[in-house]
Amino acid sequence: MAARKRASTGSSAQTKPNETTTRPKPKEPLLTDQTIAPPKSGVILKLTLFFSIPYFYLIFYHYKIEHELRKSILINAALSLAGFFVTIKMIPVASRYVLRRNLFGYDINKKGTPQGTVKVPESLGIVVGIVFLVFGILFQYFNFTADSNWLVEYNAALASICFMVLLGFVDDVLDVPWRVKLLLPSIAALPLLMAYAGHTTIIIPKPLIPYVGLEVLDLGWMYKLYMGLLTVFCTNSINIHAGLNGLEVGQTVVIASAILIHNIMQIGASADSEYKMAHAFSLYLVQPLLATSLALFSYNWYPSSAFVGDTYTYFAGMTMAVAGILGHFSETLLIFFVPQVLNFLLSLPQLAGIVPCPRHRLPRFDPGTGLLTGTNDGTLVNFFLRRFGRMTEKSICICLLVFQAIACCFCFVLRFFLAGWYK
Repeated sequence: MAARKRASTGSSAQTKPNETTTRPKPKEPLLTDQTIAPPKSGVILKLTLFFSIPYFYLIFYHYKIEHELRKSILINAALSLAGFFVTIKMIPVASRYVLRRNLFGYDINKKGTPQGTVKVPESLGIVVGIVFLVFGILFQYFNFTADSNWLVEYNAALASICFMVLLGFVDDVLDVPWRVKLLLPSIAALPLLMAYAGHTTIIIPKPLIPYVGLEVLDLGWMYKLYMGLLTVFCTNSINIHAGLNGLEVGQTVVIASAILIHNIMQIGASADSEYKMAHAFSLYLVQPLLATSLALFSYNWYPSSAFVGDTYTYFAGMTMAVAGILGHFSETLLIFFVPQVLNFLLSLPQLAGIVPCPRHRLPRFDPGTGLLTGTNDGTLVNFFLRRFGRMTEKSICICLLVFQAIACCFCFVLRFFLAGWYK
């Protein structure tokens, strides 16, 4: 999230739970020809190799996946790779335009150092969102026929994601109040909720069947309400678990990687064609999300040369929520989001107004040592710093991303031990 502290306009400032940048005064001259630092290709190469080796091992060797389904997955992967390179090239171009429109900020976590005076373009999540949508639409030509049962829901998913990108960019430009932000995902989810024609049932866990008396429970409209609430949580949880270079995009990369591996495991282990298609549908959305996010991560990783904006956090949260809903693994998705759940619970007293909520809930930066010190604000970033001591911004971000990966691994272990007993 690339947030700003806007110039005083005489109106009361709105409270926002987590901020990372500050907007300069409108009269300050603009540097429209400023170029951003080149992408950190070494970091991206290491991450790509770390994930792609086990991923493609599962696809080609570990599981026997039908030829046509594997072909669709690989076509989607090829388009995603193309999206990665397009995003890499477009971010520097877009940065010049947002700088021209005064959409830049200063990194608060580097205040008092030379890096803290650098103008960093923000709201560049718009590039990722547009590239994702373009290649997502192009993929229909290779995979879906006009009479495909999944085409309506696929287009509805893209419409919801597109709506969320638009509303996120509106938030970046207008800086809407926090209470309004909670409603934006509900509006963006409407195309998906209206077009959803899947089941509205849940499987009762086996230990609870004697008490409930049912194996399957039809929730009806309440299931769609749950879908809407899940989109609200996923989008806003990514948005408030922020404040460090690379944290917003990094957590998305980790969760998206876990979702892809989960989908491949379910496709390979199942004999139900409908179940396989649901997970393939999810995979078709998450592969381009991961590829374009890695491109943005190459600019957003410490030290950041581009801020992602609410546009990206809303887009990423909505895409993963849609993938979990239409892939029918919302319970697994919530376990992947354990760090975001913890961050939300820590933030709840301030979000509810029980405890005063400052505009910036960031740790304190010491320009002399370059270390961050945790404050009493309720965020996972501050909690880690209070618990483990002062760290550099890069170190605390790595710790949080490792914690995210551990949570995803815990989900896979949990599913393994509960298989056959829980459901």
